[in-house]
Amino acid sequence: DIRQPPAHIPVGTGRKRTGKRLLTVGTDCALGKKYTALAIAGAMRRRGVAADFRATGQTGIMIAGSGMPMDAVVSDFVAGAAEILSPDAAADHWDVIEGQGSLFHPAYAGVSLGLLHGSQPDAFVLCHEPGRAHLLGYPDFPTPSLPEAIARHVSMGSLTNPRIRCAGISFNTATLGPAEAASLMERTSRDMGLPVADPMRGGAAFERLVKSCLA
Repeated sequence: DIRQPPAHIPVGTGRKRTGKRLLTVGTDCALGKKYTALAIAGAMRRRGVAADFRATGQTGIMIAGSGMPMDAVVSDFVAGAAEILSPDAAADHWDVIEGQGSLFHPAYAGVSLGLLHGSQPDAFVLCHEPGRAHLLGYPDFPTPSLPEAIARHVSMGSLTNPRIRCAGISFNTATLGPAEAASLMERTSRDMGLPVADPMRGGAAFERLVKSCLA
C-alpha cells in the first residue's frame, strides 16, 4: 500500500498557475480515466510537446513513479493536493492529470470535485463506457448523459478556471466489436460536435482527440 500522502498539504488557493493542464473525468468509476491520461500524455510527447502524466491513484503512482494518492488525502486538502501535484510550469508544458471517481457518484463525488477545482484544467476529456445504464454497484443511480456530464464539469470547473473546456470524449468500447465501436464513435462525434475515441484502439479518431486537447 503506497497510499502515503506528503505531510503538511496546504488547502487550495484557487490561484491561477502557469502552464497548461488536462484532467480526465468520468461519467462513473472504473472506465478508463487512468489509461486515457497515460495515452494522451504519451501521444503529446510523441508530437514533441512537453507533457507529464500526473498520477492520483495507487496504480498510477506505481506506473509513473510519483504522484498524489488522492483517496488518502483529508477532504479539506484535496484541492491543495491537486495544486501541488501540478505546480507552475512553462507556458507550453502540459500536465495530464489522472481523474478519480465521478461527480455523479454518491460515494466519490467529493474527491472528483476537489481534484477538478485544484487541477484547474484548461481542458478535460470525458471518459465513458457506452451501454452502462447505471453506476457500478449503484443501480438506483443512472449513468448521466454525455451532454449532462460535460455541462456539469464546465459549471463546476469554472470556479477555478473560467476558461475550462471539454476537448473530447474517451470511450471504453471493450464490449464492442471493431466495426460497431467505430460506427458508434463516429456517430457520437457527429452528434456531440467533439472528437470521440477509444485510446486502446488508437487510430485516426484518437489522433483527432489529441489534436483537440492541444488546440
